[in-house]
Amino acid sequence: MVGKFCPLHRGHERLIEFAAARCRHLLVIGWSQPGFAGYGAALRERWLRARFPQVQAAVLDDARLAALCRQHGMPVRSLPLDDASAQVQREFTAWLCLALFGGPVQAVFTGEEYGDGFAEALAACFGAPVAHERLDRALDAGQATGTQLRADPHAHRGSLGPAVYADHVRRVAFIGGESTGKTTLARTLAGRLQTAWVPEYGRTLWEARGGALQAQDLPRIAATQLRHEDEAALRAHRWLFCDTTPLVTLGYSGWMFGSAPEALRQAAARPYDLLFLCAPDIAFEQDGTRAGAGFRERQHAWYLQQLHGRGADYVLLEGPLEARIARVRAELARLPADGPSLAVRA
Repeated sequence: MVGKFCPLHRGHERLIEFAAARCRHLLVIGWSQPGFAGYGAALRERWLRARFPQVQAAVLDDARLAALCRQHGMPVRSLPLDDASAQVQREFTAWLCLALFGGPVQAVFTGEEYGDGFAEALAACFGAPVAHERLDRALDAGQATGTQLRADPHAHRGSLGPAVYADHVRRVAFIGGESTGKTTLARTLAGRLQTAWVPEYGRTLWEARGGALQAQDLPRIAATQLRHEDEAALRAHRWLFCDTTPLVTLGYSGWMFGSAPEALRQAAARPYDLLFLCAPDIAFEQDGTRAGAGFRERQHAWYLQQLHGRGADYVLLEGPLEARIARVRAELARLPADGPSLAVRA
């Protein structure tokens, strides 16, 4: 079967399940030219492979297609445009099967009337019969279209599988020095907006170890934090509030051990849909674990230097808690509803 999968939705999933139950080997090919912003080929292929590990899934863009052509000793071709004629699309599909994916297919699976013509065109190219099996589209009653899902996936959450919807959840992160309200903001906003938040794993581990962390713990802290984000996104709606980011862990790696492992540097480059820097303009609260107000000021200066050096977009949060919350909510209202999160785009 062939599709755009921008995004992969439950209608696609039902068709793939239908097809997989009726053949020994299922090939699922995806492409869209010129495509849709945020829906990169790698992301769409990841959705397919995660949901259907038993099928052969290949989602193409021009670069991926060129690499496959070279791998098979074929002249490089470009994908046909989405508005190309049905005949062009069908002949290109036949060429893909013959040149790159092991030869002719015996059947195609669709949920549309065009499937008969698709099968006939492939049969003409292959010189062998191609059957068409059609899924009853009555099963898709209430399913949002790809256009609707791209415009606002949150309004049509029921049309997306959990993992695909999670990748559309906006990641909102707070960074800042000690005692600048990051945890309070993340927890409070998640409660008021009825969504999930992600505590700071580094602090949890630090407390469990009695403050005895080693340099090699920091990359693991960053990797675990990101894993916790991905897990929490499955429980979130629209937004996920993150108490920290790997950039904070990178800072502590330098402050505590004077080192910055490459894996940690790479993790620190993770983008967020909204990033807030909490200013050190509220009373410092010593909880017995913090270094002090002077260190907090140095941390803030380091974050500013890092953010400016990286050209990162961020919003500075100042003032009391409710003023900060109001600013965050104003920025959330400006976030577009369409497309996957910046944190997962490929």
